[in-house]
Amino acid sequence: MSFSVLSLPEIEALVLAVLVENGLDPAQARAVADTVTRAEADGCRSHGLYRVPGYVAALRSGRVNPAARPSVRQVAPALISVDGDGGFAPEAVRCGTQALTDATRRNGIAAMAVGRCHHFSALWADVEPFVAAGLVVWAYVVGQNSVAPHGGTRPLMGTNPLAFGWPRPGAEPFVFDFATSATARGEVELRALAGQDIPAGWALDAAGQPTTDPAAALGGALLPFGGHKGSALSLMVELIAGPLIGELSSQAVAGLGITDGGPPPGGELFIALDPAAFGTGTTQAEDIFAAALSQPGVRLPSERRYRARARSRTAGVEVATTMLRQIGALRARA
Repeated sequence: MSFSVLSLPEIEALVLAVLVENGLDPAQARAVADTVTRAEADGCRSHGLYRVPGYVAALRSGRVNPAARPSVRQVAPALISVDGDGGFAPEAVRCGTQALTDATRRNGIAAMAVGRCHHFSALWADVEPFVAAGLVVWAYVVGQNSVAPHGGTRPLMGTNPLAFGWPRPGAEPFVFDFATSATARGEVELRALAGQDIPAGWALDAAGQPTTDPAAALGGALLPFGGHKGSALSLMVELIAGPLIGELSSQAVAGLGITDGGPPPGGELFIALDPAAFGTGTTQAEDIFAAALSQPGVRLPSERRYRARARSRTAGVEVATTMLRQIGALRARA
């Protein structure tokens, strides 16, 4: 397989051009291009350029509002609501970031419900702006219906990722983002494209039998991580990022019959805390991080991404030539 090296500005410009040429409003396009570029920079390929064809497909099918204008409303002193107007999630989240930050500063704790949008991006990208403002934050989103509950054999839940961010004075923040399934569906899709098997314990086939074939897994069900514990967490996310904020469950979205390969409709819930409101800040946490890192072989979850980010800023990113051709073909309608 051949590769080309692109700088981060080149990746962002390419994604922006493709989206705008397919009719997406420039503000929406800039927000999506930013999240795609950040994913590539951090080596999170399943949320990077790989997702661009899906964004375009959702536009061309008419399912996503290309001219969406998100609106922000404060429904209570510590509760923000963002209506995504049927567009993509990155711009809706961006529009609500300052309002949630301000509400958290005023109240010590606040929440933001983002609805009527389509989510495809990495959750760490959603929480980092809040952590940069010194807040502790969680984010939850319902993923594509593809996960069987523990002991079951058929999809009931989404991959249902969650993210958490903790600010660290003088150091890169502690941020993690993972699906509550054994792996993200995008990772299985990438394995299928590469002709690689998946590890045992990730998925079941359509007959409910364990499989290491990614194609069979995509036609069957993923498994929750950690057995019954991951299954409970996945159900928690399903509830608080779905019915709680008035959005569809992953099963309800699956019933819509969406086949364009783009991001599914769904909401996102943020919960933020201001450490200063508790009167202690976050400096004592550094003792915990230091103790963890003093043990050989221990690394914090976000360290790999930060190292990749630093390399990408100077050396660029290797992109498969086949991927560049696929994205380049999207610049003109067939």
